[in-house]
Amino acid sequence: MKTVNYDNLAENSIKELPLDKETALSILTSKDIELISLINATFKVRKEYFGKTISIHIINNIQNGYCPEDCKYCAQSKDSSADIDQYTMKSDEDIVKEAKAAYEKGAFRYCMVSSGITPNPDRIEHIANVIRKIKSLYNIEVCISAGILDKEKLSILKDAGADRINHNINTSESLYPNICTTHKYSDRLRTISLAKEIGLQVCSGIIIGMGETAEDIIEMALTLNKMRVESIPVNFFIPIEGTRIKYISLLDPEYCLRVLCLFRLLNPKADIRIAAGRELHLREMEVLSFYIANSLFLDGYLNTKGSKNNKTYQMIIDAGFTLNSDFSLDELIKDEPQFLKDHSEEFSNTIKK
Repeated sequence: MKTVNYDNLAENSIKELPLDKETALSILTSKDIELISLINATFKVRKEYFGKTISIHIINNIQNGYCPEDCKYCAQSKDSSADIDQYTMKSDEDIVKEAKAAYEKGAFRYCMVSSGITPNPDRIEHIANVIRKIKSLYNIEVCISAGILDKEKLSILKDAGADRINHNINTSESLYPNICTTHKYSDRLRTISLAKEIGLQVCSGIIIGMGETAEDIIEMALTLNKMRVESIPVNFFIPIEGTRIKYISLLDPEYCLRVLCLFRLLNPKADIRIAAGRELHLREMEVLSFYIANSLFLDGYLNTKGSKNNKTYQMIIDAGFTLNSDFSLDELIKDEPQFLKDHSEEFSNTIKK
């Protein structure tokens, strides 16, 4: 296994020089990797492009379930028996109201997600009108995830004011047939390419923990690098009863951090986001991810809950980072600091004295 030069890692990444496969494999698998040295090198890259700011993204599942696709990881899949609330598109009033709530929780970007393979033209126009309304009311960026889209539909969303389109690759091309059979990996890549072609920013994420190899992870990172996507949410698989992918094993926090480092080093200018599963798999080491990623999801995910918002705000403060928001962290934290609530009443009283 190749010895890693941490200073060269940071310098080469900032210069956008290619990372050789042997070094990439070492980052993910070598027992000789010094985790803090790796994170420190990666932090230099993160700091070069994003300083010490963190951007909050909040998801709104504007339509849940009733999906004709067979994605094995998804609770909304046609083959899933997961116990979830299924509903068609929420009312415009509710979507706008939830955009306001996201803004007031410090979100830089509001992410609307609609289940299904692709919306029809009327639905696209409907979503476009909602985007216009949100953008007219709040200083918040809008991202829309609406399945496989052609250039015409993408253009409608862009003209309405959408700042980004989300279309995840989820895994590697070689593993994709094991994950989904109702559409092709190339369909996803085509949507990303078309969005880039018309000048839309692209958010495209991956899921770690679905049986992929280290080589698969490197392939994902390189694919997103090649497509020059602006944003990469890194999800860590959360098992949901009723989905076709069964619980494999709890991911190791150190491994999750190594994965994040690899994606940052291979995509230095991209918005790297700690996404679903950050609480479950990073656990007590989650704060270290702030030195790698520059954004996170707050307030839960599509069909799973996240940690309390105050806990996340407090972690950001304690680590010395600032928020990319119209609101300060002090304004956002409600009541007493979360770390006091997490300890016993006796300990809290001792601190207050």
